[in-house]
Amino acid sequence: MPEFDVVVLGGGTAGVHVASEVARAGRSVALTEAGLVGGESPYLACLPSKALLEAASRGEAWENAVARRDEAASHLDDAAAAARLDDAGVTLLRGTAKVTQPGTLEVTEHEPVGYTDLVVSTGSEPVAPPIEGLADIPAWTSAEALSCPDLPRRLVVLGGGSAGCELAQIYAAFGSQVTLVETENALLPAEAAFTGEILAEALRRTGVDVRLGSAAAKAERTDEGLALTLEDGTRIEADRVLLATGRRPRLSGLGLDRLGIDIKPGAAIPVDATCRVVTPGPADDQRGGLWAAGDVTGLGTHRHTARYQGAVVAANILGHRREADYRAIPRPVYTMPSVFVVGVSPQGAAEAGITVLTAGADLQDTARATVTGEDAGRVELYAHPESGLLVGAAAVGPQAPDWMGEVTVAIRAGVPLATLADTVHASPTWSEALEPAIRDLASQLR
Repeated sequence: MPEFDVVVLGGGTAGVHVASEVARAGRSVALTEAGLVGGESPYLACLPSKALLEAASRGEAWENAVARRDEAASHLDDAAAAARLDDAGVTLLRGTAKVTQPGTLEVTEHEPVGYTDLVVSTGSEPVAPPIEGLADIPAWTSAEALSCPDLPRRLVVLGGGSAGCELAQIYAAFGSQVTLVETENALLPAEAAFTGEILAEALRRTGVDVRLGSAAAKAERTDEGLALTLEDGTRIEADRVLLATGRRPRLSGLGLDRLGIDIKPGAAIPVDATCRVVTPGPADDQRGGLWAAGDVTGLGTHRHTARYQGAVVAANILGHRREADYRAIPRPVYTMPSVFVVGVSPQGAAEAGITVLTAGADLQDTARATVTGEDAGRVELYAHPESGLLVGAAAVGPQAPDWMGEVTVAIRAGVPLATLADTVHASPTWSEALEPAIRDLASQLR
């Protein structure tokens, strides 16, 4: 039976990072993957959606946009990604893996393999909402939408989170009649209220019919396509429904119960600060370490979060203790205008019983807005009144993820507000909007 120092379950962003880093350090590593090496992000999520948004911003035709999307997604060919694993010294086992006992895995189409450390990074899967008749109508997941050449004439998007907003704007920009349905009373309901308000206005200007505060109750086929009935009785005619109502960790069938891990359906695998899996007893693989990274941990669904956790796992497997710090993980939305949030949100602070000071500024007041003539946006900063440090921020505006990076560093590094207030920003730039907000916070602390 082949023996490896480390076996990684799942070849997404986190898994590939762990496997490559550990193998380059001289350990024997195998990675199991039944799908595309690299996971969904480069082929069916992040890169293709951003390519379509870029095409929309350039005013390209749908056919050109699809070509741009497919090129960005490598035409769903993972040969280059697999070759990079091989170059790093990783053994790729294509197939589905399952733990049979501590230290041993079966992998379909391969002989059993042994391991010392096991890393779980199998990603997440979409969750379909409990709507009567949903299984009987034409419906897409985001992955299906981002790999299909079709442009529906009438599209209903269920879900007003980041994926739902991006996809709604994409299809509306290319001529689809789009209705976006969100059960909460705001888009991006977990974030600062102004982000969802500005984004809803922007989507409506694009032509999206934004319906808030009402869930879909029933779906049915019609002679001309489908009909979706909302809880308030509204009936929406469409040709296709796109499901963007959330995801859950993909953990079933891995045999983790053989390692003392009992996880309820839909739940995340618990990890400590080092990304080691928390077990109820001493079972914990009994030979080495049991680790997890990426969507399976429930601590973020962005590619950059998975990459970060992968780096934490790799360091700890190699004996260099490293703890993850989630205080400043960005949560971007790449719509037009874009949204960038990081750290604590006002809602999150209220739920946790934390008091924060708030200060904001409108991007319209910057010299950059005068130059571009764009209908800009807003930025807000949140500080802890006792420590005097930034704990969160939110912005809506052109290229917000690009110019809000300094705030991410400020939160992560604990940069004093006095230092931030003395920072000079180039002019004219959108980042100048940070200056009045920072001065306002500093004055509130005096």
